[in-house]
Amino acid sequence: MPPRVNPTLRQRRIGAELRKMREAAGLSTSSLSRALGIDRTQVSQIEAAKVGVSPERLRSYAAACKCMNEPLIDAMEAMILDRSKGWWEEYRGTIPDGFLEIAELEKGARSLALWVVTHMPGVCQTMSYASSVFGRLIPQLPRHEVESRTTFRMQRKADLRRNQTPTTCFIYESVLWTRFGGTPILREQLASLIEDSEQSWMTIRVVPFDIDTFPGAVENLTYAYGAVPELDTVEVESSQGSIHLDAASQLASYRAIFERTESVALNENDSRDLISKITRNL
Repeated sequence: MPPRVNPTLRQRRIGAELRKMREAAGLSTSSLSRALGIDRTQVSQIEAAKVGVSPERLRSYAAACKCMNEPLIDAMEAMILDRSKGWWEEYRGTIPDGFLEIAELEKGARSLALWVVTHMPGVCQTMSYASSVFGRLIPQLPRHEVESRTTFRMQRKADLRRNQTPTTCFIYESVLWTRFGGTPILREQLASLIEDSEQSWMTIRVVPFDIDTFPGAVENLTYAYGAVPELDTVEVESSQGSIHLDAASQLASYRAIFERTESVALNENDSRDLISKITRNL
């Protein structure tokens, strides 16, 4: 079977975890290949997600690396056995791969925590608001690309609601005042946000202007909780595209950022009251 050309986010994560397993054991690719009885190149291709790995190979890999973390191994096996094709694949080639990867990340998450400082969380955006966000990019996108990205974002939103994945959104107060597309669109967006805050599986908490110290990150963040803590993932959004982080030290750092953010955010009722007040004052 030829090597994969575009491995998915899940496939890359399996390879990355196998590499971490090998490095934690202090083994080189050559040493591991001898222990497994395979070519060194095959080890490199497995860790780069260029070729797949079977559940049997996973357990042989773990045994050779003396990995005793059964919950992690079981979770990785479940990832390997999941051959389902995500709805987002129908968009491949029409919108940037980064959009597909956040949908895949959300789909595989046990729960989500978001922190936004520039615009409403994607999972809460109305169609008009989302279209206005994409329409402001420079250089300006062609109309069909704005429409494709907006449609995709609405499908992401619908998918999350079908699954009712537990989601907590921490929103800096400036986001509630920032107009994308004008006041009527923002007013509609805030009304929708209040409706979202009343869903049992979604928590909306505002970080107000008057806190003593800004809590941390200046980028938009998504923390996706995996089946086990080792499989957590952080997505950091920037104007140059999103990056995914999964090193243990990185995860610990961003967990601390979210804990600090939670400590200064308004509770759900006070957040809802503030959103309503801003809506009236627009």
